[in-house]
Amino acid sequence: MNQAIQHIYLADDDSDDRTFFSDALNEIPVATSIEEFSNGVDLMAHLLNEDNTKPDAIFLDLKMPMMNGFECLSDIRDLSMLDDVPVIIYSTSFHEKDVERLKNMGATLYLKKPSSFNQLKTLLHKCLNYISTMAQNKSIPEPQFLISIL
Repeated sequence: MNQAIQHIYLADDDSDDRTFFSDALNEIPVATSIEEFSNGVDLMAHLLNEDNTKPDAIFLDLKMPMMNGFECLSDIRDLSMLDDVPVIIYSTSFHEKDVERLKNMGATLYLKKPSSFNQLKTLLHKCLNYISTMAQNKSIPEPQFLISIL
């Protein structure tokens, strides 16, 4: 795996879920930095500010106030400067229609939020390996759109 620090953005309105995610990310053997956003509006404002570090990946909750994950994904994919940034949907809900819609909108992966800390660590490690492979190959490997351990 690439040893460069991966800049991760997480947009999730649930502070407990953000803490759970950050704690799991800190325990996997990958150098990362994380910026957290409690809603899609703040995420988009940050992404549009060219002075900010471009993320290596964006983890995006679907059900957020003000601007939901579908709206954020649409806006992100409208920005050519973010064409190469993987967007991973990170949600408690899972509906096949939504998953297919998100895939068609340009989401890279879909993670159903696990209930266990160890499962989350495993999923995050898999995701970051996948992202690293994408970056090294400058292309998207065979899609593994749903990564989940149930």
